[in-house]
Amino acid sequence: MMDDVGEGNGERGVTPRIVQREVRDFLRAHEQRRRQFPRSLLVGLFAGLVAVAFRAALIAADGLRDRLLLFVRAHELLMFPLPLLVGAAGGGVAVWMVRRLAPETAGSGIPHVKAVLHGLKTMRWPRVMAVKFLGGISGIGTGLALGREGPTIQMGAAVGQMVSGWFQCTARERRTLIAAGAGLAAAFNAPLAGLVFVLEEVQRDFSPAVFAATLVASVVADITTRVLLGQLPVYHVQTVAIPPLSLLPFALLVGAVAGVLGVAFNRSLLAGLGLFERLRRWPAWTGGALVGAVVGAVALGAPLVVGGGQHLVERMLAGEMPLSALAGVFALRFVLTMLSYGCGAPGGIFAPLLVLGAVIGLGIGDAAVWFVPDTAAPGPTLAVVGMAAYFTAIVRAPLTGIVLMVEMTGNYSLVLPLVVACLTAYGVADFLRDLPVYEALLERDLLRAQERPELGSTLLLDLTIAPGAPFDGKRIRDLGLPPGSIIVTLRRGRHEEVPKADSELVADDQITVLVAPDAAAALPMLRAGAG
Repeated sequence: MMDDVGEGNGERGVTPRIVQREVRDFLRAHEQRRRQFPRSLLVGLFAGLVAVAFRAALIAADGLRDRLLLFVRAHELLMFPLPLLVGAAGGGVAVWMVRRLAPETAGSGIPHVKAVLHGLKTMRWPRVMAVKFLGGISGIGTGLALGREGPTIQMGAAVGQMVSGWFQCTARERRTLIAAGAGLAAAFNAPLAGLVFVLEEVQRDFSPAVFAATLVASVVADITTRVLLGQLPVYHVQTVAIPPLSLLPFALLVGAVAGVLGVAFNRSLLAGLGLFERLRRWPAWTGGALVGAVVGAVALGAPLVVGGGQHLVERMLAGEMPLSALAGVFALRFVLTMLSYGCGAPGGIFAPLLVLGAVIGLGIGDAAVWFVPDTAAPGPTLAVVGMAAYFTAIVRAPLTGIVLMVEMTGNYSLVLPLVVACLTAYGVADFLRDLPVYEALLERDLLRAQERPELGSTLLLDLTIAPGAPFDGKRIRDLGLPPGSIIVTLRRGRHEEVPKADSELVADDQITVLVAPDAAAALPMLRAGAG
């Protein structure tokens, strides 16, 4: 008994000490959540206001683009170059702002948020907010095939960084507020999906502190957007009350097709970035201007295909898109997304991949009805399933995809086909050994930086030891940490201690590592060792 409980004069002498330590740890965690509650509320409020302003600005820009196209059609060939010039100007300005002012705002910005939360990069929130907002309006507003969800998430994370500066926050509390602002709630009017996305993809930390802060911020952001923009989710879908079980084989097929095409999406996205990388010796605005001109030309003949794609999804979910047009819509939207993201403009892939997923599901549903008239495969329902499956295949976050579609449709009975399709898509993409898109983009960014990030000051890095990781089962003395990096805290469950050289790390341990500015090269080793 003495060896099991540690030092002391017997069970009676040790038990009160253990209880006191547990009570102290519990009260410390409770105090931290109490401090974070008002901060999370502020993060949610300001993230919601930023999301509302960004969405309203893009709606206004879409209206201006639609009126421009009507004006050009009324004057036919006389005004033909105008959409090309506007598109080139918008894309060129957006990419110029990114390249010159804040390179971390290129694309969706989610890989940058993940890097910040892992201590690999810093968050310059004033620049991120300004460039993401203005550059996003310039690029997406003039027709680039990108979504506002990624920018909304990165700007929400910037809000978390801003709010953390108003209080005396520890490094861990600051990262928690950044993660809390990075939810999807303000982007989709879907608070639970915003919470799950942070826990499953962005932070990958299910600790009570992160859970509570993100839940508060997501709910407040959602309430803010609903008060100012209305109650309905961004994509409101009417579906059958209870889908029949005969729909499940079609959901399985949608998942398999989405898995294969999701891998194609990820690999094409990386290839597109590599292609535009060769243009970096050209003036900063060149790539964006070229893509913007192409998008402007496409808008003349197919205005629904450009921009965020919300009206296109609404047409498909309403059953107003013929089967004969779906293949062309998918191909054209796919190419425009690769070009728009590859040029480096600020904009996300959420909306584009949901559009493509809806095409996959609707196509399979309509084809099934065409070839087997007696089958029960409603196209709009399978379009919703396709959106979740394609999201899962690309992002590899099935729970987020399922919850997002349930909140968007308001129909919990869709859970079973959604689960079947998402797990199938996940399995197919994983079988093909494809990295999730944000992991691949983050890895690409780190490789471009030669995996040696520069630190401006001493860094406190929080890591969780994964089962089977190189550090799992090793004593701290045997880790081989380079000079300038030292493990200062070891947390196992509710117990927290200052580790010794003989302390052994096991799976699920949480460690805090102090990294000196001149020891930045240790970061990749620490990340790899923790798994």
